[in-house]
Amino acid sequence: MPDITYDILKHYGVLGEDKGGWKKEINLVSWNGRTPKFDIRDWAPGHQKMGKGITLTRAEALLLVEVLSRSLTTDQEGV
Repeated sequence: MPDITYDILKHYGVLGEDKGGWKKEINLVSWNGRTPKFDIRDWAPGHQKMGKGITLTRAEALLLVEVLSRSLTTDQEGV
């Protein structure tokens, strides 16, 4: 299996942290030298290991913000 390379170009924020120090982060990441995407996933301290996550293009991220904003303002039963 080929190695996966990544370059975290910009760190936007931490959404949460577990007892082991892993943090759910939003970053701008270039995977395998490709065009950077918004990335949401768990990272071990020092970014040496990562969990499964989701990557979004700019258009997808904008749509996610729109959908979440609409959902959070109209759905009072949300999480």
